[in-house]
Amino acid sequence: RGYHGPIFMTPPTKAICPILLEDYRKITVERKGETGFFTSQHIKDCMKKVVPLHLHETVWVDDELELRAYYAGHVLGAAMVYARSGNESVVYTGDYNMTPDRHLGAAWIERVRPDVLITESTYGTTIRDSKRARERDFLEKVHSCVQRGGKVLIPCFALGRAQELCILIETYWERMGLTVPVYFSAGLTEKANRYYKLFINWTNQKIKESFVERNPFDFKHIKAWSREYADLPGPMVLFATPGMLHIGTSLEVFKKWAGDERNMLIMPGYCVAGTVGAKVLSGMKTVDIDQYTQINVNIDVQNLSFSAHADAKGIVELIRQAAPRNVVLVHGEKSRMTVLKSK
Repeated sequence: RGYHGPIFMTPPTKAICPILLEDYRKITVERKGETGFFTSQHIKDCMKKVVPLHLHETVWVDDELELRAYYAGHVLGAAMVYARSGNESVVYTGDYNMTPDRHLGAAWIERVRPDVLITESTYGTTIRDSKRARERDFLEKVHSCVQRGGKVLIPCFALGRAQELCILIETYWERMGLTVPVYFSAGLTEKANRYYKLFINWTNQKIKESFVERNPFDFKHIKAWSREYADLPGPMVLFATPGMLHIGTSLEVFKKWAGDERNMLIMPGYCVAGTVGAKVLSGMKTVDIDQYTQINVNIDVQNLSFSAHADAKGIVELIRQAAPRNVVLVHGEKSRMTVLKSK
């Protein structure tokens, strides 16, 4: 039973994948009590089938099928895959980002002219404003909150946005000479940072250049979080997982800080409908956490998109780069896909 063939992964994905799978297993089995789920041994057995796939390297799976990976930005290790068998070819993008950010480069692909390009369309109708303006807005909001003695909670996922925003805060704190404590909820993010350090060649040029002097993921101003800090007086900034406020440290701290109007909640990413994050973003002033807990939301709620997906311009740009004969849109809302299709 099951799949016995090879699983191709880029080296960073191969390193990070078992950690993410184990974290997922722990939450599902140990916290939620699900049975019949995969075990730690299953993860080990699965990883034995993995074959590393390096960027721009052509790999022959068998006599007919060839694969080639291209850099996708988005998150450490992300790649688009070009697959060809005989005269037919396809590009499958996965998630990608066409603009470089503070720690990763932009996605890029050769003019491979595939028969079919299958592309994500998460932000298929959005044209994003200037990233610099968004970053400035983010830093000004954080600074104004800590200046008035408030606490800033930034829920984010362990991989990608956490590193991006930590670099942003780190450089700002250094430049402004700020001493207000900044924390991230340890665990997964700490492990993820270890792999960012290890696979520094997958980051962008600026990070690679500064790596000569010091590793930019060794944060000077950002320390590991401890639960009892949530009750300490005075201002602080906390990056906490997960990003949608539905479980874990971010939700635990939100419950404590939500009642104080001096505090601030910055939601840097997308929230699935029904999560606490989505409810708070919709402006609800009382939120049911579960059937026993209801909390009043007096905290200052801000939504600043630091998404690592391509926007409409980026999607069109990638289609131009690859020059496919046909395009299939996936991973997006139907209404957005319809608008994108008309372009």
